[in-house]
Amino acid sequence: MASPKKKLQGLVAATITPMTEHGEINFSVIGQYVDYLVEEQGVKSIFVNGTTGEGLSLSVSERRQVAEEWVTQGRNKLDQVVIHVGALSLKESQELARHAAEIGADGIAVIAPFFLKPWNKDVLINFLKEVAAAAPALPFYYYHIPALTGVKIRAEELLDGIQEKIPTFQGLKFSDTDLLDFGQCVDQNRQRQFALLFGVDEQLLSALVMGATGAVGSTYNYLGKKTNQMLEAFERKDFSSALNHQFCIQRFINFVFKLGFGVSQTKAIMTLVSGIPMGPPRVPLQKASREFIAAAEVKLKSLDFLSSTELKDGSLESWS
Repeated sequence: MASPKKKLQGLVAATITPMTEHGEINFSVIGQYVDYLVEEQGVKSIFVNGTTGEGLSLSVSERRQVAEEWVTQGRNKLDQVVIHVGALSLKESQELARHAAEIGADGIAVIAPFFLKPWNKDVLINFLKEVAAAAPALPFYYYHIPALTGVKIRAEELLDGIQEKIPTFQGLKFSDTDLLDFGQCVDQNRQRQFALLFGVDEQLLSALVMGATGAVGSTYNYLGKKTNQMLEAFERKDFSSALNHQFCIQRFINFVFKLGFGVSQTKAIMTLVSGIPMGPPRVPLQKASREFIAAAEVKLKSLDFLSSTELKDGSLESWS
């Protein structure tokens, strides 16, 4: 793995956890998955056991095994492997943090506890501090996703003075559409070299304009190549091309949103595009319908994200 001092930037794929038809983790395809991300999508950093990875639907033992497999398979291939170790239990979070350090992960991330919730910034920081202390050599990232956690503490407020309490704090995954909050995270922390990673894929270009240093998202598993083209256009100040790339990505995301889009559908699309079986989600989620997959396939082809030759035999049949 890369040195933990290397800044996390660029595209970071929020990895899917492959499963068998019986709901067990399919570790056997993770090596192939790593190669696909690097060689086909140009994505060399990953965020493991987050929302897309169904991390909170896995047991602690399963989360440990998944993290270890990604680190092992990614060695000398991936730049950074960040493990999400958030949990409702502080003790479980600390165990996962220690394990991430032991296996050689490049960083850890934590969401806010979302059942017995922290009610202000200080309470939340106290929780995060306890988790970070369990892995004092690893960069620490806050995973801000208020729509799912219900914790509405603004990221801008949280970042104010956070490194005094958590010395290993290196940045955040900002999965919210509040660009005022995100913009102030950038504006008020210009001297701190934080990794400010945007987590709403369909709005990434707006976040880049505001100063995002990278992005973590589920669509980078299968639209990483297209999104990298947008990043490259932005870097060379070809804003017209960057906008066209973002609009193209939005056309697909807007289409699947209208059909109903979440973790289940992400697994189905990744299976369709990559040919690597992601399997069904774990209950209570239900697998995507054949109707969804057929419609998504047509849309992917219409946008040149998928050609007939790229569609792997059996991709659709596995969802019958």
